[in-house]
Amino acid sequence: MNHLLEFYGTECPHCVRMHELVEKLEKEEGIKIESLEVWHNKENEARLLELDKEFCGGVPFFYNTKTNKWICGETDYNNLKKWAKGEEFSQGE
Repeated sequence: MNHLLEFYGTECPHCVRMHELVEKLEKEEGIKIESLEVWHNKENEARLLELDKEFCGGVPFFYNTKTNKWICGETDYNNLKKWAKGEEFSQGE
């Protein structure tokens, strides 16, 4: 199981923008992030709620199961890359 998780909603414009960064990260860095759609998939939604613990309360939501660090909402490419690599990053609000 992948330790990097991206929770998103299909029709969410913020999620679409973030997924473009995920694809860039996978292509440029070889880092695999598991993408889980939550608006139309109840199992993925339950997993999101379990991990989110009301940190964010929505999508996009990124969770690293190795470091237990998350990102709520949109962020920039470099911040996403630092999160994925387990480095210090800006967690946001």
